[in-house]
Amino acid sequence: MTEWRQIDGLADYAATLAAMEARVADIAAGRAPEAVWLLEHPPLYTAGTSANPADLRAPGRFPVITAGRGGQYTYHGPGQRVAYLMLDLNRRGRDVRQFVRNLEEWIILTLAEFNVCGERRADRVGVWVLRPDKPPLPDGTMREDKIAAIGIKLRRWISFHGVSINLDPDLSHFDGIVPCGVTGHGVTSLVDLGLPVTMHDLDLALERSFARVFGAP
Repeated sequence: MTEWRQIDGLADYAATLAAMEARVADIAAGRAPEAVWLLEHPPLYTAGTSANPADLRAPGRFPVITAGRGGQYTYHGPGQRVAYLMLDLNRRGRDVRQFVRNLEEWIILTLAEFNVCGERRADRVGVWVLRPDKPPLPDGTMREDKIAAIGIKLRRWISFHGVSINLDPDLSHFDGIVPCGVTGHGVTSLVDLGLPVTMHDLDLALERSFARVFGAP
């Protein structure tokens, strides 16, 4: 049985990372069940293992934390739902590529509950939405905005870190970085798309969709 936990308030990043690492050790040792933690962080930038220093456009704007997860720079802050997953891939299949695909599917199914069509892109991480309502890119292709990010780490085949979905963060806060190293596209949120979704609504959709992809929590 996967423990499903919602953490109130704004969770300190360093303390949360330490708690995740402790939980991963306990899962690996058989002392604790798998877990999904849903939370929000105060405004900050995190650097993944592939982060390019040139992508940090405003280094003094918010705290910058080296996260140790895969990926590049990302932003966390109020109005964004972060979901940390500590899942045992020893029993779920030691296939990192499939695990990331499952995370993408989880997000896509969750967004579909609000009639938002989230899409994968082979050359870009995260989940994207088409924006026909915005001017096209200079080459004439349709603008696409990122609505969810993915960044994971494995230790003894136990996952940690996870995904983030933009419900209603301050989108201007993303201007301080090149999100995930991707230029030419923007960032959006459920509220930016005109959907009056609450965090409670999103959490319920995440839990339902999780069961469809990973099994009952």
